[in-house]
Amino acid sequence: MNKNTIQTGVLLLVCLMLGIPASKAEDIKIGVVNTSRVLQESPQARGSSKALEKEFAPRERDLVEKQKKIKEEEERLVRDSAVMSESERRKAERELLDLQRELKRLREEFREDLNIRRNEEFSKLQRVISNVIDELAKEKGFDLILGENVIFATDSIDITKQILERLDKTDPGK
Repeated sequence: MNKNTIQTGVLLLVCLMLGIPASKAEDIKIGVVNTSRVLQESPQARGSSKALEKEFAPRERDLVEKQKKIKEEEERLVRDSAVMSESERRKAERELLDLQRELKRLREEFREDLNIRRNEEFSKLQRVISNVIDELAKEKGFDLILGENVIFATDSIDITKQILERLDKTDPGK
């Protein structure tokens, strides 16, 4: 099968699914967007990633410092436990356990907060991308734009590059 035969077959299938008469199939303009590529390569996605890194870096550093402190306390307890009294050793073990619990709680809060912020940024990015796709579709006269779950698309209908170019032009960081 050649490329045109496959495109025509897909077009007829889409028309059948949408209830469009086969005679109108040749008039339909279809585009495909590789959304995962757009989400990885757009300047907005890179900007969101950098912003999240900057926002969460201080907390991440604090977690690393707390981990170091716990490791030092563990080493001190192992090293000095033989010369400690029973009550001193129990007190040191309790303090170490409290530090470990606190670190675990802080890590969980960090992960939750990071996930919430990542989802917020992702939602904003999806809206921007959707708006750019809508603008391009209207401007170029597309009848149908497909995104996720497209198994194959020829370069002639893949508009991912055009979307990325527009996102690059609309990047507020430039």
